[in-house]
Amino acid sequence: MKLVLASNNAGKLAELHALLAPLGVDLVRQSDLGVGEADEPFRTFVENALAKARHAAAATGLPAMADDAGLCVDAFGGLPGVDTAFYATKFGYAKGDANNVRALLEQMAGVADRRAALVSTLVALRSAEDPEPLIAVGRVIGEITREPVGDNGFGFDPVMFLPSFGQTFAQLPTDVKNAHSHRGQAARTMLALMRERWL
Repeated sequence: MKLVLASNNAGKLAELHALLAPLGVDLVRQSDLGVGEADEPFRTFVENALAKARHAAAATGLPAMADDAGLCVDAFGGLPGVDTAFYATKFGYAKGDANNVRALLEQMAGVADRRAALVSTLVALRSAEDPEPLIAVGRVIGEITREPVGDNGFGFDPVMFLPSFGQTFAQLPTDVKNAHSHRGQAARTMLALMRERWL
């Protein structure tokens, strides 16, 4: 089955491709099919993921999947949340992973409560008109470090410390990260939903 990924993020594509491999899904980035990014005007992960999946499905006529993910920091009332990808721009930096990490560490410099969650919400649609989207959520709780540690992964992985491993996501081997990450949890749930309802 060919499935359009409503994202142009190479890191997400690589992770989801590996995680969905057991289904034999041919995951294709929307940009490879000439589809631009959808607007994400909503304040929740699920609404934005649904909007992105509908956009990709409507533009291609293929089943589509979207992931809306982000960092939810307890001390910031759950923010940056859906604004995670653009977090750095709120503080005068260019958009990008390294600047997001830099901005976060600057904003948390005097904050004692370092608890945060990485959240991934996957939505899959058979078509743009699908009345029953598949929705899967993964959530991992950790603590924000005071400086980046590790070279693996992307996004906030270098500053997301997992007490159960004693390491950041960026220090974990890819297979271990995928087995325990927010996106890994969501993908395993999505895999089960697709097997049950689509195949």
